[in-house]
Amino acid sequence: MDWALLLDKTILIVIIFAVSLGIAAYSTYGERKIAAFLQDRLGPDRAGPFGLLQPIADGVKMFTKEEIIPNASDKFLFIVGPCIFMMTALMTSAIIPWGKSFNFGGHEFGLQVADLNVGLLYLFAVVSIGGYGIMIGGWASNNKFALLGALRAASQMISYELAMGMSIVALLLINNSLSLREIVDGQAGDGNVWNVVRQPIGFLIFLICAFAECNRAPFDLPESESELIGGYHTEFSSMKLGLFLFAEYINMFISSAIIASLYFGGYHFPGIDSLDLPQNIAAIVSIAVLFAKILFFIFFFMWVRWTLPRFRYDQLMNLGWKILIPLSIVNVLVTGAWITFFK
Repeated sequence: MDWALLLDKTILIVIIFAVSLGIAAYSTYGERKIAAFLQDRLGPDRAGPFGLLQPIADGVKMFTKEEIIPNASDKFLFIVGPCIFMMTALMTSAIIPWGKSFNFGGHEFGLQVADLNVGLLYLFAVVSIGGYGIMIGGWASNNKFALLGALRAASQMISYELAMGMSIVALLLINNSLSLREIVDGQAGDGNVWNVVRQPIGFLIFLICAFAECNRAPFDLPESESELIGGYHTEFSSMKLGLFLFAEYINMFISSAIIASLYFGGYHFPGIDSLDLPQNIAAIVSIAVLFAKILFFIFFFMWVRWTLPRFRYDQLMNLGWKILIPLSIVNVLVTGAWITFFK
């Protein structure tokens, strides 16, 4: 066993875990501040300077609130549901290349947990498992509103995963790889362009489906606080509720990283390779470039939430089945024809 490699991966996993939780925590702060700005309010401003300690106060509240498990619930599944949702949200980060490698005394420290040659298939598999966490949580609550929210989530995920998968198929026809690092590196250099230029329709489909997969407005039908009380997590309290809420923000963070990697060059930026920087400096710059793109898309997720109203459920289904899926199929056919006859 390569103990040095195992140590490297363990350190990287711990760092990614900590960064994911930190960004998820402060995304709640950012969302409340952005909402306040758009609605001409101040937002959190009591806990610490400018309210910067508000996420910590919220975390303490979640950990210290009374733990309530309804008598009529399936107690084992009631606990397992949020755990599955949180675990799958964190697992999706394993295939993302976060930047170029560091070099410490001749030892390479890579910034990707696993460079799988079927990375995108792994991504879709893990995302699909995450849906079971929502369904189990809603069903185990033995609450009709929670069950209705879980059913909405299941049908929504099935509907939009199809269009998302087809948009990825068109991307694979161009890149000839399922490895996320190869797709990212294929967008680097002076002779290459970002995939958003080569696949604008595919990017638009993927972006819309990402909103639906993350249960973000205007696709937040599984929760619909004004209609379903709280949706699938109505009966949850304390940190089990916190796991559901945190996992949603982690999903938004990982989705932003996936979008940046697939369509916007990941940790690459036009002209960055021509700077001829030392390896460790280049690694730091590449991480900064990727996180700048991620933060932009997180802001975009929040901006859309506080700008567009929630869809009706029939509108949600019509968009998924009657518009996005046919459009994604046409996009695959056009991409295949272009590669066959014109490339």
